[in-house]
Amino acid sequence: MAEYKLEVTTGDKQYAGTWDHLYVTLFGAKGQSERTELDNFGTDFTAGTTGTYTVKTSLSLGNLLLVKVEKDPFFLLPEDEWYCSKIVVTTPEGDVLLFPCYRWISRGELVELRGGREYVAEHWMEDDFYGFQFLNGINPSVIKRCSELPSNFPVTEEMVKPFLEEGSSLQKEMEKGNIFLYDQKKMDGMQGRLYNGEHLHVTAGLCLFYMNPKNKLMPIAIQLHQKPSEENPIFLPSTTETDWLLAKMFIKNADAMDHESVHHLMNTHFVAEVYALATLRYFPAIHPLYKLLFPHFRDTLYINTVGRIALMDGEDAAFRISTLGNDGMIELMRRSFSEMTYSSLCLPENITARGLDSVPNFYYRDDGLKLWNIINSFVRAVVEHYYPSDSEVCRDTELQEWISEIFTHGFLGNKDAGFPAAFSTVEEVIKFITMVIFTVTAQHAAVNSGQFDYYSWAPNGTLLLRKPPPTTKGQSSMKTVLETLPNVGETVSFTAMAWVLSKKYADAVPMGTYPEERFDEPAVQQMIKEFQAELSNLSEAIQERNSQLEVPYTYLDPAHIENSISI
Repeated sequence: MAEYKLEVTTGDKQYAGTWDHLYVTLFGAKGQSERTELDNFGTDFTAGTTGTYTVKTSLSLGNLLLVKVEKDPFFLLPEDEWYCSKIVVTTPEGDVLLFPCYRWISRGELVELRGGREYVAEHWMEDDFYGFQFLNGINPSVIKRCSELPSNFPVTEEMVKPFLEEGSSLQKEMEKGNIFLYDQKKMDGMQGRLYNGEHLHVTAGLCLFYMNPKNKLMPIAIQLHQKPSEENPIFLPSTTETDWLLAKMFIKNADAMDHESVHHLMNTHFVAEVYALATLRYFPAIHPLYKLLFPHFRDTLYINTVGRIALMDGEDAAFRISTLGNDGMIELMRRSFSEMTYSSLCLPENITARGLDSVPNFYYRDDGLKLWNIINSFVRAVVEHYYPSDSEVCRDTELQEWISEIFTHGFLGNKDAGFPAAFSTVEEVIKFITMVIFTVTAQHAAVNSGQFDYYSWAPNGTLLLRKPPPTTKGQSSMKTVLETLPNVGETVSFTAMAWVLSKKYADAVPMGTYPEERFDEPAVQQMIKEFQAELSNLSEAIQERNSQLEVPYTYLDPAHIENSISI
């Protein structure tokens, strides 16, 4: 029998306490505890107090990953939210782990707390964790399978042979589908902002990855600029520790800027704004597609308006103090927008186009495709209910004006990008609305919710690196690494941004919720219930899988996805 001691602190805010029943479940690398009520003799959970409780398990759970908190009503008392400050867990092995909360918890709400001891801080230098992040971190949409090296990335067999399976070769591994490429060529030629009188250096780099026999994605070669030269060497895991570390940091710096400006801000927030405005302009409130879509645009226009100010205005705004600066980040969005395609926003096509259908341990893909299919089934049921045949689609002038507005003003009439300018069939409507809902719920959660997890430890990923990248091998030291990272003030600005963007607020509306009951047809109300049940089942499956993972992938758990982009 193993015992876990929990110290549960209720905040000292007014009305922070609760009479309700509170339960916890502990999740570790080796299993999970039973759902245990926190109940001592006398009054529990009054404002400003800390209570001590015991959770018993048959065996140790191993590395403790999550604490799940649930709140159920006490008899028929009215709702009283509970403000939980923190939970401190002492394990049977004597480790003391902090699980910060600092938020209100409502009845029926499930809250998962992750440990305050950052896993990232302990593992960021490890190559397998570096590779893991390109699949299951906060920017999982960039690498692709590599069957032939780019001509400007002259990696040789001799260079990488020591990092491949014994007896294999780079060519054989490419033929097996085990080689992957990160290529930031769209940043080529961009200049960093002025910093202390000099321009910062932008690295439009390339990184080669290898999926090894242990199913771990490992970086095996990095070139920090597009044009090979003597001053642009290819760095390998066998180069000095700090050379390799710096090379990985500069790739992550470019990736962080691409993630924040393109994959997060432009590809979710800004395209959502296009859909929201078109919906408000062309669908009357009684239109079934207005009823379906409007809850998914709840706070989009507000958060985009204040977000532009928060990210770009002010001395310490994150975009302004990034390596590229405001102008550079906007230019990066402009370049990326010119390459945007309809299929790149549709997850099944995106995954296939990048050759990632069979990559192991790719939880973003696994959870994302399941969510796409659940959304698609729900959208199909609703759309086919109102549009029994293609002719109804063609006759709906409001629907045609809606998609025309999106095509013309949202995607600038770019026919080559594959976006529909009009709808001819029911299938076209189903696919497009599936993409819209997936983008503003699941995709936004995937690229937003983990920002504090991965960016709060600056060496793992930062929008700013201050020194130029190495141009020769063997000249760096840990002092170089420290001088390259942002200073304390800059780090605080980036961390604050990540905390605000990742925080879950008390008024969040969970995915699949339609609280305003705009649909009064019993058939559609039943469709919504079935949609919610499917999301709940997926959530349970994801939580079960995560209980077995050293690093749980929680961002596409429907219980943690918001119904709209509201932060």
